[in-house]
Amino acid sequence: MKRTRLAAVTAAMTITVAMTACSSGTNAGSGGSKTLTLASVDQGSVEDVIKAFEAANPGVKVNFTTSGADQYQQQIRTQLASGTAPDVMSVWPGNGNPGATFVLAKPGYLLDLSDRPWAAKLPEAVKSVAQYEGRTYNGVFGMNGIGAVYNQEAMRKAGLTPPGTWTELLAFCKAAAAKGTPAFALGIQDNWVTQLVLYALVATTVYGNDREFDRKMQGGQAAFANSAWTTAMAKYQEMNQTGCFQKNPLGTSYEASQELAATGKTLGIVQGNWVVALLKGKNPSGTFVLKALPATDDPATFVMPAAAGAGYGVNAKAKNKDLALKFVDFVMSPEGMKVFNAKQGSLPTLPDSGSAVDPAFNELTTFIKDDRTVPFMDQLWPNAKVQQSMLSGLQEIFSKQATPAEVLSAMDADYKAGG
Repeated sequence: MKRTRLAAVTAAMTITVAMTACSSGTNAGSGGSKTLTLASVDQGSVEDVIKAFEAANPGVKVNFTTSGADQYQQQIRTQLASGTAPDVMSVWPGNGNPGATFVLAKPGYLLDLSDRPWAAKLPEAVKSVAQYEGRTYNGVFGMNGIGAVYNQEAMRKAGLTPPGTWTELLAFCKAAAAKGTPAFALGIQDNWVTQLVLYALVATTVYGNDREFDRKMQGGQAAFANSAWTTAMAKYQEMNQTGCFQKNPLGTSYEASQELAATGKTLGIVQGNWVVALLKGKNPSGTFVLKALPATDDPATFVMPAAAGAGYGVNAKAKNKDLALKFVDFVMSPEGMKVFNAKQGSLPTLPDSGSAVDPAFNELTTFIKDDRTVPFMDQLWPNAKVQQSMLSGLQEIFSKQATPAEVLSAMDADYKAGG
């Protein structure tokens, strides 16, 4: 997932550029201060990590940019190929998008991090998507999940409570719309956002009854077009037709969707846990809670998407390799991870990090402990094209230029093409 993971997810945001120090060289200024270049999609959380890193390393400055996942993924591969990429960059786990570990490690763009002190400590579930051919290339610091994030003040004002079943979800959407506050903000002008509602529905409709679905796909025994993915697609459309989202999702950006949910113009948003920090930034007095998005009328079958989120890799041609390694080690240290996880609301990937989990994520934590989660779907796909076809296809479904059957068939064709 573009986050993930959807992070989530991998997180994604409107471009913001923050610059400290001077050039992007390894040394700058008469004092000889060292300068690190960094590109990140963790707007709202990486800033505090950078401040802590600079404070722990006097004389070091970090020149950094943050940008939305769509823009970032379009640029980073080009920058790596042309030798203009930063020293350190956001890298997604697995193989699902143009900025993912397998995709960037295969052509040699990433530095091997296998000998770093934290690499061997990664849990197997994280290690498998942070490695390529048995070598570690990604410092993954957090676990993320996808669900329905509710603005609790807006919910109280509307006199509504989070739905617990699919039938209740549709009734909730109708009641919210009748009060003039749509249930969920949906900003699919940024195409990576299109997948989040679908993933939240697929987790239960597909994996709630078949945890072996990915293995069957890999063995050619299953396909998107003849599986419960069709059910999830139909439910996504039904949510839209029922009025679960604000008007014109295709004309709403991710940034604008945050504003709607944060200020109570909608009752919530279907997103990754990373969005909570951004909502709090727009509404510091607001309180938010993440819950599973109902996809059936049997809560016992509910499954949530939860997986390793985007981490950080080092450019194999980094101009300041030693400082780049030092930064990634800091991110993966108890101090750095504590700052990142607390600010981002993610769950730490390493034990004994000292990270405190936001109470907003109690339900996600319970689902993880009870083994009722599945990885972000794209992390186990054989190439990035499958996800790209899905994202563009979902936008076309919303604009009535394609049908779910056509999109799922295109995804099957891309999947069968392999890596």
